[in-house]
Amino acid sequence: MGMKNNRAMLEQFIVDYKENIYRLAYSYVHNKADALDIVQESIYKAMKTKSSLQDPGAMKSWFYRIVVHTALDLLRKQKKVQPMEEEQLHAFMYQSEDAYADVDIQQTLEQLPEKYRAVLVLRFFEDLTFEEVADVLRENINTVKTRLYQALKLLRIQMESTAPERRRENGSTS
Repeated sequence: MGMKNNRAMLEQFIVDYKENIYRLAYSYVHNKADALDIVQESIYKAMKTKSSLQDPGAMKSWFYRIVVHTALDLLRKQKKVQPMEEEQLHAFMYQSEDAYADVDIQQTLEQLPEKYRAVLVLRFFEDLTFEEVADVLRENINTVKTRLYQALKLLRIQMESTAPERRRENGSTS
């Protein structure tokens, strides 16, 4: 396949999936500026290495792998947890109870080890198949399935352990 065709397909992919790409980057750094940096750097890397894409059908997992590795590189450089942005704190104060439950899930996800969080985010938030998740993470599909099972188990334990706190905070007695 010609390089021009690869470039055109890549550009169209980026346009079509820009929200997903940003959301994936954001899920690692929880900071708009860093997420945008990751997206920009990922696009640069993808454009630079587009000739390495042999199968255009694998573009999504190929590009997501670039985003994941770029995000992990940034986190390694920073070696710290990103503080929550002020606008996020403001949003928490004015959310409905349903939205608050989503925040609890997000906070709980952040507490999971990276190898479990990555599988959950890619499988459920980015709606990738097991095969695509395995390709992005360069893991065996059975490893991905096992990690997903373990991640869901850890997530449930974490959510159950914080459930009484959430009920108290919401004024519920059940």
